[in-house]
Amino acid sequence: MNCPYCQHKDTRVVDSRVSEEGSAVRRRRECPECGRRFTTFEHPEEPRIFVIKKDGRREPFDRNKILGGLTKACEKRPVSRDQIEALVDEIERQLRDRLSEEVPSREVGEMVIERLRRLDEVAYVRFASVYKEFGDASSFVREIETLSSEEQQ
Repeated sequence: MNCPYCQHKDTRVVDSRVSEEGSAVRRRRECPECGRRFTTFEHPEEPRIFVIKKDGRREPFDRNKILGGLTKACEKRPVSRDQIEALVDEIERQLRDRLSEEVPSREVGEMVIERLRRLDEVAYVRFASVYKEFGDASSFVREIETLSSEEQQ
């Protein structure tokens, strides 16, 4: 492991511990050249998930895309960063538990929208307006009416 400070090619492990979640090994390292210490994490390699886009292209699953969209949808809403992270973690875990390494983007979008609807209705409408490509105000009205009628049942 190269030292991130001086780029020396050989560092030594000072301490190793299993992370709190048990999913990684945390290592404290020290560089014999500059004497500075730093932390590294060792994680098991996860199987890659590919998202099949509407046009047929395959691209690697990127949790940051979902995180970005949810963060925008939840701006100025009473939704914490931890709640957003937990929602993305749940989706990613469910995708990794599947037997297939490929998933249509439509399914990923539906997973996001279903969970967001339960978390915050305003954020849901914001996200849905982009995801479902609302073209005009009547699309918003229909979606809000659907939400209201489901709430009353």
